[in-house]
Amino acid sequence: MIGSYPSVVVRVTSALLSPFIAMFGIYIIAHGHYGPGGGFAGGVFVAVGAILPRLTLPELLSFRLFPPWLAPTAGGIGLLLFLLVGLVPMLAGGAFLDYGAVEIAGMAASRVRYLGILIVEIGVGLAVFGAMLLIFDVLTQRDGDA
Repeated sequence: MIGSYPSVVVRVTSALLSPFIAMFGIYIIAHGHYGPGGGFAGGVFVAVGAILPRLTLPELLSFRLFPPWLAPTAGGIGLLLFLLVGLVPMLAGGAFLDYGAVEIAGMAASRVRYLGILIVEIGVGLAVFGAMLLIFDVLTQRDGDA
C-alpha cells in the first residue's frame, strides 16, 4: 500500500470525504435502473471511497476499514449474483436476463423487470468494486507481500 500521507490536512479531508464518496456510489447503484448511472459507475465510486483511505491513511487503519479479502469476495459475489439473475429466467422458459419470463404471484411483470434490473445493477456494482479494489491492491503491493 501507499501508506500514511505526510499532510494532516490531506489525511483528515480523505477520512471525511471517503464515506460520502462511497455512499454516493451506493446511491448511483440503487438508482441506476431508472436514471443515469448504474452498477459500473456506482461500483467505481464505491471503490474510490475504499481506495482513498489506502492512499492517505496508515496501512493498518486502511486495512481495518476495507480488509484485503473484501475485494475478491465482493467481486465474486457480484459475478455470481449477476449470473443467477440471468439464469433464473432461463429456468422459467425465457432468455438470459429476460426478467419478464419470471412469474411471481401477485406481482406485475413490470415490477418483476424493475426488481431484476435492480439486482443486476447491485451485482455489477459489487463486481466492479471488487475488481477496482483488487487491481489497486495488486498494483500497490510491495515486492515481499503476497
